[in-house]
Amino acid sequence: MGRPLAPLTLSESEREELGSITRSRSMPQALATRARIVLLAADGESNTDIAERLGLSKPTVGIWRKRYVTQRMAGLYDEPRPGGPRSIRDEQVAALLRKTLKTKPKGGTHWSCRSIAAETKLSKSTVQRVWKAFGLQPHRQKHFKISTDAFFVEKVRDIVGLYLNPPDHAVVLCVDEKSQIQALDRTAPFLPLGLGYVEGVTHDYVRHGTTTLFAALDIATGRVLTKCKRRHRHQEFLQFLRHIDASVPKKLDVHLVVDNYATHKHDRVRRWLAARPRFHIHYTPTYSSWLNQVEIWFNIITQRAIRRGTFRSVRDLTQKIDTFVHHYNRECQPFAWTATSDSIFEKLERLSKAIAGTEHGG
Repeated sequence: MGRPLAPLTLSESEREELGSITRSRSMPQALATRARIVLLAADGESNTDIAERLGLSKPTVGIWRKRYVTQRMAGLYDEPRPGGPRSIRDEQVAALLRKTLKTKPKGGTHWSCRSIAAETKLSKSTVQRVWKAFGLQPHRQKHFKISTDAFFVEKVRDIVGLYLNPPDHAVVLCVDEKSQIQALDRTAPFLPLGLGYVEGVTHDYVRHGTTTLFAALDIATGRVLTKCKRRHRHQEFLQFLRHIDASVPKKLDVHLVVDNYATHKHDRVRRWLAARPRFHIHYTPTYSSWLNQVEIWFNIITQRAIRRGTFRSVRDLTQKIDTFVHHYNRECQPFAWTATSDSIFEKLERLSKAIAGTEHGG
């Protein structure tokens, strides 16, 4: 039967701390895996079951379980390894971190490894190691925009409810248009990909016109219904709605998730929808296009078929888009939407507090 395992119980604060580690995108993956081991062990799972679930060996699970029992949270971190003594003192590390976080170079917007190394008299490799250890990336930015929609909460709950608990006898379609897709033709043939070198392409090109791609993503199947139009006025949007109407079985209701673009709210569009009771429209909050799943698919087709493509005409562009959609729908899978309304609101609250703290500190 083997030796009995030492009991592992967690306080609420320990469980919360371990859970935050598993959800973090900045923590080392090894540390997150050890935190999952502890949480599963605390839930009563055996070392064998944990090892099978996480794809680890049974001895590895046993080691980290025992380390947590004896050392608690400190036991999950790697012990110091043999090697030469550090060449940088703690005070120097702290000074480097303060300078990175609290100052900017003269005439610049952010520090680079070389510029801050010259300023602090440290080596470039030392700066890189310290930045990596503390997760600092001064050269990168994350963009955000907070919605000012007065009905933000209600609209988020409505749309997320559709995703997580779609209505019976209905189809939920995420609809939008990708406008001004350019038919670009390079001025010289591509240099093919080869061993030791990447594909070569000229930086200049010839424009042959543009098209607008209308798309409706079925959240249940992942299939996409598309049409390319020359323009993206309300007339073209109405034509696409008629295409949806003809494509969806008459026995099903149709729930459309769309943004607040003026074309989607035109009087003629409203009258068309009002005359068809099976259509139900759900507007995303302002500045919240991330709520519309079709935006994910637009990114996919951009990366796989448009950005690196070469097109001799608009007709050539639309044909290649149609070919991509045909092959995509043959093997499509629905996107796995996991965010709840509450998790979205919690994230927004953390962001708002961070902004408020920054403004107060400034």
